[in-house]
Amino acid sequence: MGGDYGVDATSGEGDWARAAMAGRSGGGGSSGKMVSLQEFVSSMAPLIDLEKAAEISAESETSSKSLERRGCVMANLKCTDAQTGLMGKTLLEFQPNKGDVLPPHKFGTHDVVALKPNKADAGSAALGQGVVYRLKDSSITVAFDDIPGDGLNSPLRLEKLANEVTYRRMKDALIQLSKAIQTGPSANLVPVLFGEKPPMSSKDAAKFSPFNKNLDESQKDAISKALGSRDVFLLHGPPGTGKTTTIIEIILQEVKRGSKILACAASNIAVDNIVERLSRYRTKLVRLGHPARLLPQVLDSALDAQVLRADNSSLAGDIRKEMKVLNSKLLKAKDKNTKKDIRKELRTLAKEERKRQQLAVADVIKNADVVLSTLTGASSKKLDGITFDLVIIDEAAQALEMACWIALLKGPRCVLSGDHLQLPPTIQSAEAEKKGMVKTLFERLTIAYGDQITSMLTIQYRMHELIMNWSSKELYNNKIKAHSSVADHMLHDLEEVKRSSSTEPTIVLIDTTGCDMEEVKDEEESTMNEGEAAVSIAHAKLLVESGVHASDIGIITPYAAQ
Repeated sequence: MGGDYGVDATSGEGDWARAAMAGRSGGGGSSGKMVSLQEFVSSMAPLIDLEKAAEISAESETSSKSLERRGCVMANLKCTDAQTGLMGKTLLEFQPNKGDVLPPHKFGTHDVVALKPNKADAGSAALGQGVVYRLKDSSITVAFDDIPGDGLNSPLRLEKLANEVTYRRMKDALIQLSKAIQTGPSANLVPVLFGEKPPMSSKDAAKFSPFNKNLDESQKDAISKALGSRDVFLLHGPPGTGKTTTIIEIILQEVKRGSKILACAASNIAVDNIVERLSRYRTKLVRLGHPARLLPQVLDSALDAQVLRADNSSLAGDIRKEMKVLNSKLLKAKDKNTKKDIRKELRTLAKEERKRQQLAVADVIKNADVVLSTLTGASSKKLDGITFDLVIIDEAAQALEMACWIALLKGPRCVLSGDHLQLPPTIQSAEAEKKGMVKTLFERLTIAYGDQITSMLTIQYRMHELIMNWSSKELYNNKIKAHSSVADHMLHDLEEVKRSSSTEPTIVLIDTTGCDMEEVKDEEESTMNEGEAAVSIAHAKLLVESGVHASDIGIITPYAAQ
């Protein structure tokens, strides 16, 4: 897209600085003594419990209507389709009872949800619990282990639940971590990450012939150091500096060496971004879980798609066809005994289908050079017994350290990429945050080892240099430079956009102090400011009048009410 443009409506110039500084907590502090493995394990276990309790409490203390306003409940839905997915899962599709588009919501793929009758009380039992499989503008598809009981022909609602599985997996990883220093794939790595052994790397810079011929010098230097690292390497990538591009090259070079790689990130979107980029090359890769974006190249790499192409999957496909017919009969059935018989038959078929699928899954993962998943997805039983030569974690500065260990325990070397000077992970429990849960592994290792294991990318390809200058000066010691392709690009350089007072300036700061624009709280205690909203909307209208497409304008606010 064309030129970047920054507008800030703020009740004081300090707000912008505070927002940027939010990601700096301890980032450049004194090194001090590194936390020991024993200290980490003993302190982290109770913090995981605090965070889990905070998330559950936030949902249980709120009414259904309030949760609906916050986008955590999708009400007045109808079940429009039932299919059988991999591993015998039942996929139910839901659409709005009224209108063609789902209401505003915060649901995402992999979210755990409860299915309830539309008018059920907030604390009532669910018809079933499942995981969001697919999201479209007009529908949401949820995967259930078993098809829910009666009630699918009535108006329904979906409630987003706290994902207790994530916390259980982090707890399990803690137990494994406490044993990893003696045995396991990461026995060499764990002592380095807890300061018991120094990090090691090759004396000479690793030489390589790049797959991507457009790499800049800072990217090449980082790749060389990553390839030469024998245990841990940090890739520090400020905004727009090509962090993912660099990660892709590291993966390709490691595969060329014969390495088997586990590549992870905290979010599905970050994982899918790597999959999309990597799928342009002839690399044997598999994406665990269900891709968050249904793009053809992501789908082709997904475990689901590859299993369907596997020899062991053909018989399972026949079983699924039979299950689809039964699911259709179940949706139409009225008699309780008929429904009971169909469900019994479905369970028998699902068990056989799972057995066939498990064989196909094992073959696909065994033959892949690169396995990609979210951090919590790395705890999948599908990876049991598989050792990786290298674990890569993208967006590591936005991931809880405990979640990182789920993946790190599966290999002797790691590359962490991120930027600890941007916003840290979101912690719901104030007590857990105060006691250190917010400090990431990336930040901790940056403080402990600094340049010894770190390379920072220094050329950014995203924004006009005037937008870049402030963050470069305040956060990155003036080391970030704008690439010539973006350094002076302007909105009015875009086709059909006129040069005007709205499109001429690159960045505009609007100080609303003393303008009678007071902040207020809504009933959910979220902050809003109607005056500042009006300023932002007015400016957006001026941009549209100058020829900027409305779909090319983003308005960002830190508060849901705003």
